Amino acid sequence: MSNIFFRIYLVLLAFITQSLFAQDYQGSLSDGTLKVNSTEIPVKIYATTEAGDLSGFSDQKIDKNVLVILNESNFEPSYYNFSAQTLARFKDNQYQFFDKNFKLIETGVTQDNITTFKYAVKANKPITASDKVELETPFKIWDPSKGIQLGPITLHFYSLMFIFAFGLGYVLMAKIFKIDNVNIKYLEPLFTWTLIGTILGARLGHVIFYQPELFKEDFWSVFLPISTKNGLKFTGFSGLASHGATIALIFTTLYYSFKIIKKNPFWVYDRIGIVVALGGAFVRMGNFFNSEIIGKPVDPSSPFAIFFPQQSSEYGVTIPRYPTQLFEAIGYVCLFVLLWILYTRTNKKYQQGWLFGLFFIILWAIRFFVEFLKEPQGDEFIQFGGLNTGQILSIPFMIAGFVIMIYSKKFKITEAENGKPE
Repeated sequence: MSNIFFRIYLVLLAFITQSLFAQDYQGSLSDGTLKVNSTEIPVKIYATTEAGDLSGFSDQKIDKNVLVILNESNFEPSYYNFSAQTLARFKDNQYQFFDKNFKLIETGVTQDNITTFKYAVKANKPITASDKVELETPFKIWDPSKGIQLGPITLHFYSLMFIFAFGLGYVLMAKIFKIDNVNIKYLEPLFTWTLIGTILGARLGHVIFYQPELFKEDFWSVFLPISTKNGLKFTGFSGLASHGATIALIFTTLYYSFKIIKKNPFWVYDRIGIVVALGGAFVRMGNFFNSEIIGKPVDPSSPFAIFFPQQSSEYGVTIPRYPTQLFEAIGYVCLFVLLWILYTRTNKKYQQGWLFGLFFIILWAIRFFVEFLKEPQGDEFIQFGGLNTGQILSIPFMIAGFVIMIYSKKFKITEAENGKPE
């Protein structure tokens, strides 16, 4: 078993090392081709989530054809006048506007139609309404809607991923309790304490490790899905850290183990690890929908290159990057499959702590390696030897995993003991 894990580590290390060579991207604009009928027009592509930066770009003198991707965040309803003025400046500088299907917009901007403005194009030859227009790029462009519109409410995909994570986790844990012949009445409190520990720990972990200034600048946003800066606004939790969630889960599970189910905490950790591995994949998919926790710049011709027009300005210029959210998600799915096979087809579930130790080692190894390709999340307050905050925080967890696996030999139980309490 150890030889297999060692080989996996070598393969991952080789992949990361090879990928690092493709990260030196020059320039702040990306290259694409605008096909107008049968004519190919080389264009420079620009995108930003900041309304001020977008407005300033409209006046830049660029001696090339330009295509600007307009984001939802550029057209906040409360800033309609500023957004309309920005579009007017683009028009004054000879830009033409198109909707998401590259249909020419020739009407003036209003509060009702401003969200239909998706592209601003400045070409040497004006484009007519009868022209067929397409955009071709060597990289993929990820620019989905943020969620499902239900009347005045938007159900964000990020929130849906959390719902799927906890919903499927509940179903899986119910199946696990059934396999172990444990009374299902112990499932409800486990779900409750896991939910509290995950949300509260993840949020506090993000603020403490990456945005401690929020305690002073926007205190209530630390604990509530709102922002009080520049007026009260519902934002959802825009920052969650897996390290914080892990620490909080350890403590809430200790309480559950000793006070409620009255089992060795490692028995509970073994089973929670299986569920968390799959839940983590859903969370990273939510990050992908939100264009957050993105990767470092990558060669536009790389098969991994993805352009995130809706990425936050904190990541710098909007250029092709690694989809590190998907890398982590795939890794977590593979971890879930491995743990599930070991749980259902071997006796390792009777060696309390063995599965949990393995979970810790592989989960944080995935996080450690992917961090080489990931942009920093906020300010990196902890750095050492070229490693970033996420990597340094992952090392103690991996070491803990090895220690737990070694000591798990002392916590073996029988099949009969495994089912108690019934």
